[in-house]
Amino acid sequence: MIGLLVVLVLAVAVALWGVMIYNGLVRMRNMVEEAWSGIDVQLKRRTDLIPNLVSTVKGYAAHEKGTLEEVIRLRNQAQSAQGVGETAQAQGLLGQALGRLFALAESYPDLKANANFAQLQATLGEIEEQIQLSRRYYNGAARNLNIAVESFPSNLVAGRFGFAKAEFFELESAAERAVPTVSF
Repeated sequence: MIGLLVVLVLAVAVALWGVMIYNGLVRMRNMVEEAWSGIDVQLKRRTDLIPNLVSTVKGYAAHEKGTLEEVIRLRNQAQSAQGVGETAQAQGLLGQALGRLFALAESYPDLKANANFAQLQATLGEIEEQIQLSRRYYNGAARNLNIAVESFPSNLVAGRFGFAKAEFFELESAAERAVPTVSF
């Protein structure tokens, strides 16, 4: 009778341990999804700002059509990107194009003095900072989930219930890592 009771207590303890690990993995997976949502919101704000920025520059730099078209093309590409890796790459290219757009504005003193352009520039600077903070939060949440998915004994529960590692939001080249200059 005591042997059966010991086995029953051990079975309950193992089941509770498994439930605790499972719930922790679910919490971490949801934190990764929440963090990705935060990045997505900031990237949407950035892409929504770009048409206003391009329109403002277009009035001053009509002959710079190629640069403006490239920014719009990369914006559209960034909006249609799927997954963390593809989104990171598309956003890196868009950031480079925005940097070139702001460099172009250096050639137009009237544009630099335009209040609308200055406001758009300041807003973009704030959004870039929020994107950086969101990326850090996402990568931290992804790191925590990845550690749990790979570490013993939680990897036993993770493998059994299909928990997978999260992809980090990384930029591949040094040029993509460069933050576009948004101040003159």
